[in-house]
Amino acid sequence: MGSKTLDYIALTITIIGAINWGLIGFFRFDLVAFLFGSMTMLSRIVYDIVGICGLYLLTFYGRCGKDL
Repeated sequence: MGSKTLDYIALTITIIGAINWGLIGFFRFDLVAFLFGSMTMLSRIVYDIVGICGLYLLTFYGRCGKDL
């Protein structure tokens, strides 16, 4: 799997996480908790993956203008 593929996967997952935060902020509706339960092991894994993808996307700043 190339770096560009990983970038798109991480970006997609992070956008989904951002939409979830928007739902929480505007409507007090947590989609992850609704789908997987409140702080179950599965929902925590989803939150972990979104967080890891967000941290990975910080590398975009170092790569801006190179191969994006």
